[in-house]
Amino acid sequence: MRQEDLDGLIAFVTAAEEQGFSAAAVRLGVTPSAVSQAIRNLEQRLGLTLFNRTTRSVRLTEIGARYLERVRPAIADLTAASVELGQEAEHPSGLLRLNVPRAAYTIVLQPILRRFLERYPQVRIEIRIESQLVDVIGQGFDAGIRFGDLVEKDMIALKIGPPIVAHVIASPEYLARRGTPAHPQDLLDHDCICFRHVTTGQIERWLFEQDGEAIALAVSGRLTLNDSSALVQAALDGNGIAYMINGYIEPLIAQGRLVRLLADWSPPLAGLALYYPDRRRVPAKLRALIDFLRTELAQAEVQPPPETLRALPVPG
Repeated sequence: MRQEDLDGLIAFVTAAEEQGFSAAAVRLGVTPSAVSQAIRNLEQRLGLTLFNRTTRSVRLTEIGARYLERVRPAIADLTAASVELGQEAEHPSGLLRLNVPRAAYTIVLQPILRRFLERYPQVRIEIRIESQLVDVIGQGFDAGIRFGDLVEKDMIALKIGPPIVAHVIASPEYLARRGTPAHPQDLLDHDCICFRHVTTGQIERWLFEQDGEAIALAVSGRLTLNDSSALVQAALDGNGIAYMINGYIEPLIAQGRLVRLLADWSPPLAGLALYYPDRRRVPAKLRALIDFLRTELAQAEVQPPPETLRALPVPG
């Protein structure tokens, strides 16, 4: 069907229901001549006479009545769809599917999930937590969250969450036993807990920066992990020094269970970004999340609530 095949249908149905071109024009907010012309064009395309016209009235022909019977349900469905979608823009609904790494869930989503779901009761959320990059379009996700330097260039990326900074951490017990490093190079003489990236298989290098001096340190140690929660727990257990981003560990530092080291050497890192395909119109459910994150998280530095600790296997 061509686009022009639909022209005039609304005018036809409205004129039939109102039994007149003038009344239809009032209802549609146009001139009677516009209604008349639209119906005349429709009749010419169909090769049919849909209305019997007199100087005082218009009435459906027999074939016009049959045509009305066929097209009215379709017009009603189209109208209902437009109304429904318009309501969705004001009242977001439906299933919102997100693909995020554990860090993004713990730092960005977990603290706001309850409030978001309370504000938008018609939105359901499915979150898949995985470290490797995936094709969010091909796998049916509405959006993903990754560190900004990992987002593909053909995606729309929005910075979310607090600034991300590297933290070097250890337990007080470990430091009492092995001493406190005063310079990044001192870490080479310590047991460092290594992190192996799932996506690349490489051991993470520890980055440091101070007064224009940058150091990328290939640390070593007897323990290597690939999970952030396990990394924090290993540091709590006194197994060595760990390199971790903020968002997980502030409560543990405040409680004295972990000590931050070399803070004046800690560089800022690529922050988290919510990304989604380049679309002219963002779905209302995703737009609601974007606006909510901007309001909740893009203010002053955000500290994770105590509930964040539930994501960590912290001993009582």
